Amino acid sequence: MSGPRDFAALEAFLEMVSAERAAAKNTLEAYSRDLQGFATFLKTQKTDLDKASSDQVRSYLAGLEDEGLATSTRARRLSALKQFHKFLYTDGWRSEDPCLGLKGPGARRHLPTTLSEADVDNLLEAARVRATRGPKDKKGVPKDKKGVEGIRLLCLIELLYASGLRISELVGLPLSAVGGDPRLILVKGKGGRERLVPVSEIARAALDAYLAIREGFLSKTDKDSPFLFPSRGKEGHLTRHRVAQLLKELAVEAGLEHKTISPHVLRHAFATHLLARGADLRSVQQMLGHSDISTTQIYTHVLEERLKQVVTDHHPLSAKAAPKKSAS
Repeated sequence: MSGPRDFAALEAFLEMVSAERAAAKNTLEAYSRDLQGFATFLKTQKTDLDKASSDQVRSYLAGLEDEGLATSTRARRLSALKQFHKFLYTDGWRSEDPCLGLKGPGARRHLPTTLSEADVDNLLEAARVRATRGPKDKKGVPKDKKGVEGIRLLCLIELLYASGLRISELVGLPLSAVGGDPRLILVKGKGGRERLVPVSEIARAALDAYLAIREGFLSKTDKDSPFLFPSRGKEGHLTRHRVAQLLKELAVEAGLEHKTISPHVLRHAFATHLLARGADLRSVQQMLGHSDISTTQIYTHVLEERLKQVVTDHHPLSAKAAPKKSAS
C-alpha cells in the first residue's frame, strides 16, 4: 500500500463493515485482499487509495480482464471498490465517488454444481458402511476409530443434506443448538442472523447416534467444549477443510467423481431436490438463510424444468397428455 493514509482508509472501511454489517471474518479478509490489490495498482500510478479517479478504476478493471481473471472475480473486485468508495464519500474522506455509474462486467450466474438424488443416496450409504464398520462394544459403539469417525461423518452429511446448512455454520454449531425441539436446529448465519432449520427424523437419528459418542472427540484439557463437533485443533471445532477432505474420500468409496463433491455441493443438492419435489422458492430462501431472494433464484432452472414437465404431461394439446374419453 502507498502510505499511512491508505492503511487508515482501509481500516476505517473494514471497521464499518464489521460493526454495521456484522461481516464474517472471511468476508473482511476478502475485502482487504481486493482493496490491497487495487492499492498496489495505484502505487504504479503514484496515487493514494483514497484519491483514485474513475479512469484509474476503469484502467484497473481492464487490466484484470487482460490478466484473464474470471468474470465473477472481476465483478467481485468492482463490488468491493464500489462499497469502499461509497463509504469514503458518505464519511467525508473525499468529495466525489469515482465508482458512481460504473457497470459491472456482466457476470453470468452459472448453475451450481449439484448431485442427483441417487448420488446422494450412494454417498449416504457409503457413510453408513463406515459407521457400522468393525467390532462393537456392549452398547453397540464401534471399538475402532474409523467406525467412530464414520458415525460422525454420517451425522455431518445427514445434517448438510437435510438442512442445507453452510459448512461454516455446521462445524461452528454450539452444542446448545441441538438441545431444544428435536425437529429444529437454531443456526446463527451470515451477519449474525439467526434462523431455525428443520431436521428430518433420519438426520435426527444420525445426530443422536453421534451425540452418544461425541465425548470421544473431546480433548483431555477441554471436556466442556461448547461446540457440537469439537476438535483438538486450535479452532476448537472440526474445520471446513477437514470435512471437505472426508467427503472426497467418501466419494471415492461411493464410486462418485470426488472432484465434484464438496459440502457446498450438498447444500446445492438440498435446495435443488426440494424445489424439484414442489417446495416454493420463498421457503427454500428461508432455509438456506439468504437475505435476498435474488440469491435463491439461481435455482429457478429447477422450477422452470418442473413447470415445462407439467405442461408437457398435462396440457390438452400436449402429445403426452392423456386423451379425453369420448362420450358414448
